Amino acid sequence: MEFFRIKKDIPFMSYGKLTTSISLVTFILAVIFLATKGLNFGVDFTGGTVMEVHYAQPADINNVREHLASIGLKDAQVQNFGSSHDVLIQVPLKQNSMGAKLSEHVVESLRQQDASVELRRVEFVGPQVGRDLVENGAMALLLVSLGIVGYLWMRFEWKFGLAAIVANLHDVVIILGFFAFFQWEFSLSVLAAVLAVLGYSVNESVVVFDRIRENFKKMRKTEVAEIIDNAITRTMSRTIITHACTQMMVTSMLFLGGETLHYFAMALTIGILFSIYSSVLVASPLLIMFGVSREDFIKPEKVEAEEVLP
Repeated sequence: MEFFRIKKDIPFMSYGKLTTSISLVTFILAVIFLATKGLNFGVDFTGGTVMEVHYAQPADINNVREHLASIGLKDAQVQNFGSSHDVLIQVPLKQNSMGAKLSEHVVESLRQQDASVELRRVEFVGPQVGRDLVENGAMALLLVSLGIVGYLWMRFEWKFGLAAIVANLHDVVIILGFFAFFQWEFSLSVLAAVLAVLGYSVNESVVVFDRIRENFKKMRKTEVAEIIDNAITRTMSRTIITHACTQMMVTSMLFLGGETLHYFAMALTIGILFSIYSSVLVASPLLIMFGVSREDFIKPEKVEAEEVLP
């Protein structure tokens, strides 16, 4: 489906050195933020206490946060859970000085404001579980990355696999850099968003790479840069439609999904925006740097020696 058609090829590759330089700078900045500030891991990773409380009437989330801060739980995460009557409270392990009595203390304190408060469940996440989640999450990222490289290597050629994984990891590191710089909470839902961005980004790369492969077979007397420019231009309509529709859904989660989905949607938004950039202006210029050529797909024709008549 195409809502519009661009007749003249856009010379994306003429800006390849500039765009890859910008990507390198943003990548280095993201790594610096991760090294200096680090990620603000949530209770899922650091360990802590999770409580679900129920109110007879819609709960005032801001009021609950202020009340918990007044009793020394400033870092407690408070959000609606399922409905406006249910509230999920997450207290990091570092603030849990009361141990098993924490839930009783919190509920008794909240009942001073509203006697209808009811404790539905209490869960404790130990630090060992948190460490296991961090290790498993890192392993998941590594395995997904290796799987992407292997898939693209088999479907296209090793240069395409290497270019795609560099571009995709560029997206992931920048997402993590945003979360480190702004100290947004990094939870399991955000990790799921990061893994989703990997798959989303590689899908965009595969579409462009597939058109590049077709162009190498059709445009036999055209320069490599022009072939890639044509492939990107021909897929622009599909790219705009796909990303616009996806971002509409993610934006609704970002502004209407509440605090539970806020950082999940934020990670997806950053990933979608940078996946467009990386697929077009990072992965494709890298192909030229890696020396992709027509011979990678089309074997040179053997020239038969002419028989010389005596």
